[in-house]
Amino acid sequence: MLKLRPYKKCDAQHIVGWFADETAFRKWSADRYDKYPITADDLNDKYEESAYDDWFYPMTAYDESGVVGHMVMRFVDEEKTDLRFGFIVVDSTKRGMGYGKKMLLAALGYASEFLGAKRVSLGVFDNNEPAYRCYRSIGFGEVMEGGEPVCEKVAIMGEEWTVVEMEQFFDE
Repeated sequence: MLKLRPYKKCDAQHIVGWFADETAFRKWSADRYDKYPITADDLNDKYEESAYDDWFYPMTAYDESGVVGHMVMRFVDEEKTDLRFGFIVVDSTKRGMGYGKKMLLAALGYASEFLGAKRVSLGVFDNNEPAYRCYRSIGFGEVMEGGEPVCEKVAIMGEEWTVVEMEQFFDE
């Protein structure tokens, strides 16, 4: 059974090994790291910067086999009702088995019940179709503005990638 818990520094050694190449790494991290590959220390140092903020929640998914997924939840508003999911990744040996969906459903429950979020948003690169399908399957929809999806162009690895904004609201 998959469970979600706060991230521990020892999780980093697993997470940094889940990227087969720089493209997979950048689909996870975008431009948030200056180099590839990163080390466990690099990941821990990045999270240490926000470790004592009460708006930043790195989380780890695990089951009887060990650490299987990771993500970050962070508030993006003063009222702490608008939460952003990011750095979402599943162990590369377990992709396509429903772990991402289970992890995100657990995170949505945590966001609503424990953190009191009213809205959750995330961004996904349009070249990451498996992630996009996963997010759609659990209720995320594209953020629309003027009848068009909200997208942002980002320079990644010398190319222009498109980030599609998605969101989900919780019923009152």
